[in-house]
Amino acid sequence: MTNLKKINIDGIEVEVDGAMTIIQAAEVAGVEIPRFCYHERLTIAGNCRMCLVEVVGGPPKPSASCAMQVKDLRPGPEGQAPQVKTNSPMVKKAREGVMEFLLINHPLDCPICDQGGECDLQDQAMAYGVDFSRYREPKRASEDLDLGPLVATKMTRCISCTRCVRFTSEVAGILEMGQTGRGEDAEITTYLNQTLDSNLQGNIIDLCPVGALTSKPYAFTARPWELTKTETIDVMDALGSNIRVDTKGREVMRILPRNHDGVNEEWISDKTRFVWDGLRRQRLDSPYIREGGKLRKATWPEALAAAANAMRGKKVAALIGDLAPVEAIFALKSIVDALGGHIECRTDGARLPIGNRSAYVGTATIEDIDSAAMIQLIGTNPRVESPVLNARIRKAWTQGARIGLVGQAVDLTYDYAHVGLDRAALVALSSQTISDETRAKPTLVIVGQGAINEADGEAVLAHAMKLAENSNSKLLILHTAASRVGAMDVGAVTDGGLTAATEGAEVIYNLGADEVDIAKGPFVIYQGSHGDRGANRADIILPAAAYTEENGLFVNTEGRPQLAYRAGFAPGDAKENWAILRALSAELGATLPYDSLAALRRAIVALHPHLGQIDTVPVNDWDALPTHAPGKADFRPAIRDFYLTNPVARASAVMAELSAGVSARAAALLAAE
Repeated sequence: MTNLKKINIDGIEVEVDGAMTIIQAAEVAGVEIPRFCYHERLTIAGNCRMCLVEVVGGPPKPSASCAMQVKDLRPGPEGQAPQVKTNSPMVKKAREGVMEFLLINHPLDCPICDQGGECDLQDQAMAYGVDFSRYREPKRASEDLDLGPLVATKMTRCISCTRCVRFTSEVAGILEMGQTGRGEDAEITTYLNQTLDSNLQGNIIDLCPVGALTSKPYAFTARPWELTKTETIDVMDALGSNIRVDTKGREVMRILPRNHDGVNEEWISDKTRFVWDGLRRQRLDSPYIREGGKLRKATWPEALAAAANAMRGKKVAALIGDLAPVEAIFALKSIVDALGGHIECRTDGARLPIGNRSAYVGTATIEDIDSAAMIQLIGTNPRVESPVLNARIRKAWTQGARIGLVGQAVDLTYDYAHVGLDRAALVALSSQTISDETRAKPTLVIVGQGAINEADGEAVLAHAMKLAENSNSKLLILHTAASRVGAMDVGAVTDGGLTAATEGAEVIYNLGADEVDIAKGPFVIYQGSHGDRGANRADIILPAAAYTEENGLFVNTEGRPQLAYRAGFAPGDAKENWAILRALSAELGATLPYDSLAALRRAIVALHPHLGQIDTVPVNDWDALPTHAPGKADFRPAIRDFYLTNPVARASAVMAELSAGVSARAAALLAAE
């Protein structure tokens, strides 16, 4: 039972859990307490002392509100609620003193610091500091660290809040950063001057309350007040992380996380954060038609007429790429169905069953990871397939959850029981008797695409569902493509998968599918944003908007529909995906019955009502697959190179540098200890 306690903060009485700290109770009461080291998702350090408050009837000195729990406060002489003051003369003087100490060695870098305009130290010095300094001695300086190509350092600005140290060790699960020395010699550094080896390291840029850690690719390109900020959804993996895209004119300048407790909390992966330079390079900005083996620029009427002529009366197959929004998939499906063709979104060969949402999405939410006592991973490496989800699994592990893995043994940043490498280990696991004690605990089975993208994928999935049923677990299918669940929901699938869909096809309409090789023979129409593999094979190229350049609906790996919003405009003559398909349908003489994105969404929701429930995870009815024996092979990873999984990432110079760094580290010879 919750231990509720009353507390009076600046005359506002609130009832909170006794385990809460004063700073958390103040947030409930709506009272602001300044802080530098405290962060609600990290452990408490209590070392910046900016959050000092006065506890009435307590010790005759200010107390750190981040480290004192409400249950430890004494009530008033007549049993009144404990009283805390956050604005008394004692507190004001203490804050001014703390701020003066923090600024003793801080350099006057504000005019040239990338954090200027959104710096916690700058804001709080204005609000709580004094307008003079009594310090006349020379300032101390520190050497900058080399953390790699993503995070720039100016360690003289560091105020030793240790947020970066706590994040890397607690959330990211790497132990390279720490604090050495004492007193004025104390400084944040890395073990043996190592660079950071984590695909979540960019989050320390957001956590740093000063300009000690900033973004290297973004450095000196823009000030925060110059940027237009758009809240949208990430498509670099299937998690659907909530992000904010900052643009300057037509160009994306940076990508930052937004808080969403049910999806990504407030973290994003490095690919999500730094892929924006790929939105500028290798872009398709004009239609092209191949003549005599060479592509030539064309006008939109020319290209659409040529595409319609190629499709008319032919056997058409449509392939769905990993970054396509639901609206474009639905519109293309309508066109292809009218032509009597086939459409397929499972271009990686994943054996996801048609129409059974409990089998291609599962029954669990991402938030279920937090309370799980046992998590069984099957054929997945979540550290690569979804780094933010992996951090959530690590959080569950730190709270006592046991993790099991069937698949390749990899470093997941937490301990796990390695059950086996192959399908036989899964079959044995799904057939064993589970105790009632284990069945009573909240447990989770997570199945990766590496487990189900081979010929026996449906048999593997059936055994995973059997394991979930036997252990009374919830099931989560971890996808790698942002468009996959939405495409499955609207029925962009063909019985027999990719082979059946493309067999005998004379024309292939490729909607941004750059991860599939199309054999010679069929006429190929490519609609996409980048000149990647799909465009190289194309006979007609229709330039489309990227994910930051159009409004779109995406369904994440747990089945949650989310809306992405346009942050900028597509380059040149590139158009929105749904608009291209609407124009093509008119050219084919079978005009789609909607002239706006809103009308198209109404048509989608009319057929698939759950897609209208934005930011809600629908409950899926359990429909177990019949089990039969899978093959004998080991599970293979679904992703080989985390940084180069899609055309936007492959166009990014930053992603190429990171990928080369991973290869170099893997090839480096280590001395024997």
